[in-house]
Amino acid sequence: MDVLTLQAPAKANLALAVGPRGPDGFHEICSWMVTIDLCDELDVARLEPGRLSRYAILWHDQARRRSEIDWSITDDLAVRAHLALEERAGRGLPVQLRLAKRIPVGGGLGGGSSAAAAMLHAVTRLYALDASVDDLAETGASLGSDVPFLVHGGSAIVEGRGERVTRLPSTTDLHLVLVFPGVRCPTAEVYRRFDDDPSGPLRAGAVRALASAGGGLDPAAPFNDLAAAAVRVAPELGDLIERIATVAERPAHVSGSGSTIFVVCDEPMHAQALAEAIERDTQLPAVSARGVDSMAYDLRTP
Repeated sequence: MDVLTLQAPAKANLALAVGPRGPDGFHEICSWMVTIDLCDELDVARLEPGRLSRYAILWHDQARRRSEIDWSITDDLAVRAHLALEERAGRGLPVQLRLAKRIPVGGGLGGGSSAAAAMLHAVTRLYALDASVDDLAETGASLGSDVPFLVHGGSAIVEGRGERVTRLPSTTDLHLVLVFPGVRCPTAEVYRRFDDDPSGPLRAGAVRALASAGGGLDPAAPFNDLAAAAVRVAPELGDLIERIATVAERPAHVSGSGSTIFVVCDEPMHAQALAEAIERDTQLPAVSARGVDSMAYDLRTP
């Protein structure tokens, strides 16, 4: 039985511009996204023809912020990615999935989307499907706005509803501290609050300018048009941002629709020391992270 083990990385939004809600009810975005080495782990095994697929989703022993896994298995994005490939192939592609999560749920880090992207890669390789990375990104676009980017990984400008991905040079020299508050910022609710006070025209130029600036990323440079709306949804988030910024002696930012808070650091030792200091001060889980180019996977035959 062939088994593919994949590390599915989280994403961070170093810049996120959001346009006003369109007539169809959706918002156009422009974001500078990067993948980081906080990863969920998937073991995907190819089963014999005619077998029923089996899925198990649980928390990894190293997970720092856990919540109840209370969604239906058929609603899980990794499972939906598998079903989408079966529909594309026009036949059953039975697998056994074990998904061990480290990325917090609802934290603005794209954990579910990254697992879906990893599942697309895993099933395609295990069954030698005739599908390019761009084909997988197209399939992923029907699952979630972050999936096309996460199929590629690395660093990119992501536009539209996530379907337009322009890859950028590596950000493996990026170092962050991630802080996981115990508050929820449901994406739909954050966007509703954003619509109460929209930021004006889409600031795509500002996102591209920051991504192309060169040199080290200024810790004050990241921005997020959804941050204020996330704070309105979870007011305690605003207090935590200020508190973390005080400990870090530099600005703290929100990833995606929240609630994960991040700080840009100078180098790995700085990130590790700051994570420990923030944990001591806030009693919240905090981890150091660095940029990675893409997901990593390993095929083995037990």
